[in-house]
Amino acid sequence: MPAKPEPSLAALPRWEMALYWALSLGSHLYSFYEVHSFSKEHERGLDREFPLERGFLIWGLKRSQSVVLCGSQDAADFEWSFWSDWAKKSLLCSLMGHAAVSRLASVYLPQWHLAILTVYGVLVACNLLGLRGVAVLMLQLSVSLTVAQLHSPALCWGSSLLLLSTLHISSLQDIQRDWYESEDQYYLLLFSVAVCGLRCISFSLEFCWSASGQPQQQQQQQQQQQQSQCCPLQVGGAQQTRRLSSFLSQLYRLCAYCFYHPVFFNGPIIIYRDFSQQALIHCMHMHSIQSNETYLEILPPWALGGLALALVQFFYVKYLVLFGVPSLLVRMDGLEPPALPRCVSIMYSFTGMWR
Repeated sequence: MPAKPEPSLAALPRWEMALYWALSLGSHLYSFYEVHSFSKEHERGLDREFPLERGFLIWGLKRSQSVVLCGSQDAADFEWSFWSDWAKKSLLCSLMGHAAVSRLASVYLPQWHLAILTVYGVLVACNLLGLRGVAVLMLQLSVSLTVAQLHSPALCWGSSLLLLSTLHISSLQDIQRDWYESEDQYYLLLFSVAVCGLRCISFSLEFCWSASGQPQQQQQQQQQQQQSQCCPLQVGGAQQTRRLSSFLSQLYRLCAYCFYHPVFFNGPIIIYRDFSQQALIHCMHMHSIQSNETYLEILPPWALGGLALALVQFFYVKYLVLFGVPSLLVRMDGLEPPALPRCVSIMYSFTGMWR
């Protein structure tokens, strides 16, 4: 039976494409204008409930001058404000240092490339989190790897969830807060522990599901049983040495995976530096508006639609930057990162927006 020919896609007329573009751009601009007008109208009320920051907006203008153009900056998005501050302090420099170290290692010491990147990631983590913070992470890694030796995915999930639940123990929170001078450093430790916990889950499950390791282990166990009948003392010592060597090798791989610097602190970290990336939070106080139920109820329909569109657009741009820069560094190291999120304005389904 002959195969059915695949249906061909006909190109739309130019006038129809132009009409769609005009309608799309017009609705975007008008809805954003409604959100901006609502933000300006209720700026004082928003400032009382969610203090707005003064910031620059356009090329080289000072913070006080941006108020004349678009008003105050919406700083209600904690995640963006938090990572922007850390990027200004040290993370942007450490990412550039990673790129330089990785390039030099790949040229002059390619056989030690992974080890050098691991040492660099651990040193940066020690600098930002302190020795106690890195000790907490190493304890988490060691416990996860020890449980993974049992080859039980259920136990791996259970231990990982128990480790993550320690983040909510108030007594431990008080102890860890005392380690740092500022609250931001403590939150950086929380983010690091949570993300490392997710990586430990991935590593442990891959270790449990490894199909290639099972036959080899069975053969090794049979050989060890046969040898133990001849000289049990020598075989027992050799088994312990091999197990310790294997455990240390696995711990090294886990450290290399978890302390890989470009994606260590919750993925890529960088701040917006130009008009197109900062315009939304200066001209439209969308994060503050969405946090106030009263303002949501009195929003005009066009402004409500513009608010929803602005939130998803800012979410897309934020993670395009937060994941884009580390993805570039990951590709420089010869790895293939996950695909970046796609713009929501050109999609009919959200399945490809978040990856």
